[in-house]
Amino acid sequence: MAEPADRYDSTRHSWEKIWDEASIEVELEAVQYERAQATIRAYLPYLAKEDRHLEAGSGLSAVVITLRELGYRAQGLDYAINALLESRRHDPGLPLAAGDVHHLPYRDNCFGSYLSFGVLEHFEHGMLPALREAHRVIKPGGALVLTIPYPNLVYRAVQMKRRLSSAGQLTDDEFYESAYTRRQLTDAVSQAGFSVLRVEPMSHAFTLWGLGVWFRAPGYYRTNRLAETLGVAFERLAPWLFSFSSLLIARK
Repeated sequence: MAEPADRYDSTRHSWEKIWDEASIEVELEAVQYERAQATIRAYLPYLAKEDRHLEAGSGLSAVVITLRELGYRAQGLDYAINALLESRRHDPGLPLAAGDVHHLPYRDNCFGSYLSFGVLEHFEHGMLPALREAHRVIKPGGALVLTIPYPNLVYRAVQMKRRLSSAGQLTDDEFYESAYTRRQLTDAVSQAGFSVLRVEPMSHAFTLWGLGVWFRAPGYYRTNRLAETLGVAFERLAPWLFSFSSLLIARK
């Protein structure tokens, strides 16, 4: 059983295994899902095409590739070397770097934005150290864009089940993941020196995907029509209760 101090490395090794079993083509397809496109539409107005934009924790580079196809100067960084190598096999010209989000290999004030999608919740010591490093490399007036899991109704039920299950404890020891309330998220971002502009609930249908086959369609984390229909209703009637993640946009 891993000690807490070892979870950083065990989580990294878990990501390496995840990326070994994944496909860039499938990841690129997933970026076209409506929930992913809704996120992109929300943050694109904060990105200037003349700036450089860093996705920290880029994995198989699906977002980097998509943004570059849209004309943005996007580049990626990840600590999973195998993901970077696979990305380069797909496109040898991709601007990618191996590195740690806590020690970015870039000078101060060099990026127009810092993008992070489902990354900062994986550090047991919290997100503040990585956010401070993000603040360092973003130029004045640049944007911070984050998506972070939100502790919605389903998430809380799953966590309770895991606490009652010894099997769940083993998974938690090997792969660290957390969720943040709106207050926790905005407090951390503000403490790092950013001014929060927007915090919005996202991906309501995907919350239902986690409930099982009744809401799943064939394919890679696809939701079916029932989930999509209910997701629209939840977004209007109970936007935070069934929010899968928070989208936060802040300014340096």
